[in-house]
Order: sequence, then C-alpha cells, then structure tokens
Amino acid sequence: MTAFNEKQHIEIREAPEAAQQALIASGVQPIIARVFAARGIQTHSELDASLSNLIPFQSLKNCKKAAYLLADAIINNEKIVIVADYDADGATAAAIGILFFREMGVLIDYFVPNRFEHGYGLTPEIVDIVAKNKVNVIITVDNGIASVSGVSRANELGIKVLVTDHHLAGPQLPDADCIVNPNQPNDSFKSKAIAGVGVMFYVLIALRSELRERHYFNSDRTEPNLANLLDLVALGTVADVVPLDRNNRILVAQGLRRIRSGAMNHGIRALLKIAKKNPTTARSSDFGFAIGPRLNAAGRLTDMKLGIECLISERLETAIDLATELDRLNIERRQIEGDMKDQALTILDNIAGGPEMGVTLFDKTWHSGVVGILASRVKDKLQRPVIAFAQTANGALKGSGRSIKGVHLRDALDALTKMDPDVIEKFGGHAMAAGLTIQAHQLKRFSKLFNDIIEGEFEKNTIDNSIYIDGALKDSDPIPTLAQEVRRHVWGQSFPEPTFRNELYVRTHKLLGESHTKLKLSFTPKGETFDAIRFNFNESVPDVILCVYRLDINDYFDHQPIQLIVETW
Repeated sequence: MTAFNEKQHIEIREAPEAAQQALIASGVQPIIARVFAARGIQTHSELDASLSNLIPFQSLKNCKKAAYLLADAIINNEKIVIVADYDADGATAAAIGILFFREMGVLIDYFVPNRFEHGYGLTPEIVDIVAKNKVNVIITVDNGIASVSGVSRANELGIKVLVTDHHLAGPQLPDADCIVNPNQPNDSFKSKAIAGVGVMFYVLIALRSELRERHYFNSDRTEPNLANLLDLVALGTVADVVPLDRNNRILVAQGLRRIRSGAMNHGIRALLKIAKKNPTTARSSDFGFAIGPRLNAAGRLTDMKLGIECLISERLETAIDLATELDRLNIERRQIEGDMKDQALTILDNIAGGPEMGVTLFDKTWHSGVVGILASRVKDKLQRPVIAFAQTANGALKGSGRSIKGVHLRDALDALTKMDPDVIEKFGGHAMAAGLTIQAHQLKRFSKLFNDIIEGEFEKNTIDNSIYIDGALKDSDPIPTLAQEVRRHVWGQSFPEPTFRNELYVRTHKLLGESHTKLKLSFTPKGETFDAIRFNFNESVPDVILCVYRLDINDYFDHQPIQLIVETW
C-alpha cells in the first residue's frame, strides 16, 4: 500500500525575527530562541511556569458557583459521588477530587462506567446505580456536557449534578445545577485546551477559596495543599493529548517539578517504577508514552477502577501491585492492537484504487476498547481521518475516530447527521478525536457519507501534511548543552519538541531486538560521533542519511550521553 504520508515534504517553521531577538536579549540561547519564537513565544516572561501565572479561576464560567454548591454539600454532610470517564484524563480527574475530599475528611465515593457494560457519560442507568447509595450530589469529571438524559434522571430523583468537562457542547446543554466547561457557550476562559483534570483542579481551587471565606478550616480541619495534586494534573493533561497552551504548560511543568523532587503520588511513583523510568529525570513524554498507556489499558480492556485505585493508593506497596497489573494489561493491549493493525492494513491493501479520503474500518472480531488506538495508528500511516468500528454485545457498532490537522472530526460527524439524521445514533468529541455509535446496517451508508464530507474538506481546505523542522544544526553547535536545555522545558501537543534536519554520516548501525535500529552518526565523515536510534525501523541503512531528528539524553547510563532520536530520513 502506498501511504499518503509519503507525499509529505519538509517545512522550516517560521520564527519571527523580533521575537527571536527579544528572547536572545533576555539570555535565551540563539537556537532555542528560534525554537520558541517558532512556537509563538514572544517574550521570556511567557516561559515563566510559576503557578501565579495560571489564569484565575474566577474567569472560568460557573467555577465559583460550583464552589458554592460543593461547600454547601460539605457543610451539610451531603454524600458526594464522582462519576468519571474511563480514560487517563477521567481517572486523574477523579483521583484529585477523591484525594482532596479525603484530606478534609469529607465523605466521597466514585463510580467509573465500564465501557462494555455502561457506555460513555452520565446515563440514566448510571444515575440509577449511584442513587442506590442515597447520594445527594453527583460530580461528573471529563464527561457530562452531552448527558442530557442522565442529568434529567438525576433531577427526577432530586440529586444535584455538577458537570465538569472540557468536551465541545452539543446543541442542547444538560439541565444541571452547575456546568463548568470552558467550551460551553459564553465562556470567556482563555484556555479552551484545558483537559478534564484541569477543569476539576480549577473547581478545587475555587472550592478551597470558598471554604476559606466560610472559615471552614481550623486546627481540626487542615486546609488541603493543592500543590500535592499537580503531578496527577500533569499526567492527565499530557495523556489526553490536549494542546499545551501556556496554562497547560504551567500545570505540566509544576507537576514535573514535584515528581523530579521526589514529592509524588504513590500511583505515579509505582507506574514510573514499572515503566523503568527515573523520577528525577521525568519529562512530559513519560506521561504520554509510559504512564498514560498503562493507565488507559485498564479502561480499554477491563475497568478503570483499577487505574483510579492505583492513583489513590495510600500505601506504595498497594500501588506497585496495581501498577504491575496495569502493566500486564498494557502488554495484552499492545498484542491486541498489533493484530488489529495487521488486519486493518490487509483490508486497506485489498481496496481497489487504495483507501478513500475518509477511512472507515470494521471487523467483527475487533476489540471495542482498542479501536481508538487502531484509528490513531492508521491515521498516522495514511495522514487521513480514520474511524474504526467494533461490534458491541447488542449488535450495534461502536466507533472511535482520529483526525488530522485541518479536519475537525466532531464537526464532520455533525455535518453527517444533518445530511442523514438516521445514520448516527449518538456521537461526541472534539477536533482531533470523536466517538460514535451506529447500527450495523448503517455502516455502508455511514462510510459513503463520511468519505464525501472528508473529500469536501480536502477540496475546500489546504490540508497541511508537512513535516516541520527548526532548521539545521552545525558540528560546531553546543549540542550537549542544547540537549540539556531542551530537557528543561515542557513539550507536547501543539508545542512540539525541536526537530532538526541534517545530512549525517552513518558510522555504525545495528538492530536492537526485532524493531529498532541503533546508530552512530556524525556531521562529518570523521567527526565526533553521536549515539542515535530510530524506533520501529528494521530495514537497510545507507552510508549517508538526510534525516529529521530530535535531541535527547540517554538516561540509562550514569554519564547520560547525548542521543539523537531519528524520526525519518
């Protein structure tokens, strides 16, 4: 199969000269100044990750109202239950709420839906389940903005509902007692990219402030230290792959500082240990590629309660036991994913003329908890929007989609429902990812309409399929110093790590295991060599490569040598 991404070309990121000079004047190394300027940074102050630079909670719509609601519930000894989503964002959002209330001695419970039994969000069935425990207040975390019927059922039972979410709102909002979501109508909060765990963190900031005003804290009731939750906020933010705008970068940077200093949650410590990551050199990519997948494995294959219990463990030994089980599930998830990806690529290979612009995939044997990852992997290979479906127990098809820059996936599904309201039963999500349910007999109709819409997007929009780099380095550049400087900062979605492109000489190369290639590279035929690695590559290697790479430090050795991470050549 000819992958669409073979048409990608190299683009050097534009970096405004005025911003570069301002950063250099403030002491930033010139190459790093260019990197930051290319990511929209104009002044050195924008790199300040102090908590004082967070957007005030007062600017988040209904945040103070949520604090009033919860403060009243605490003072009146009402029973509160958190209803979480079953991914890492939902798990961390639930965990910070549970830990906050526990520290104050407040009665708190949680319920996380099982994706195979309950589906997504606060449904009427879930309300009925939690209502059996005589709950007074439901807090949704990382879900709820689309739970119109679930909130309606809670209202019938006299249960108050506080929705905390970050997903895009639909045409109808739930009739909740309070909704805190920066993406709801008429909300002027500047960080629309905040994750669900970030929204919950803001509600807790507001709640602590409200309890202070009510003189709730005293010698018997200690005021919770919200800084103790920042490692969990950082984990959920990165694992949910939300854009790292300045507010999110502050949250992640603060969480990483706590982890590197040794002041971390038992669950995070255990997950880092299982992943063989050193906490003192932790970075944001560890959240995305080491801890996040292990945590998400619980929600994908069994029940996210396992992940939440790991994050709220009071004993490290318990957390390690749970992290070990999460690791086992992640290994199982990778095997399932690999088999599904092989099947998907075989399906695509057999399509006459190649895959369509809007790719729809389905196999009746696929695991519904893994189709989202499958869609992501195929999307990366084809550089086209992809929706993968699995069959549920009742015969319906549950789909998970991933998109590319320039194609808003939720809007595409919304457009599809307007073209034919009978095809999709329900859907939700945001620009880059979405979930939906259809009946099996609608698959062919859905596939056609989805492709028509995506083709239209490609025709009217310029789809950016480039590989962006930050220029080239020279043999004389202080590469070790640059690598250390890169390590100091937070990188992630929409604020990518610096990448460079050079013609490099291959001095040696060998295969690591079955899938990775280890190299020694130099800028000149006989110059200083640098260790390098290209992951998921086991093909032949030429003597000279024009390659795109990142600067890294190999933490597996005490002397921490520089290592180039080769992306492509």
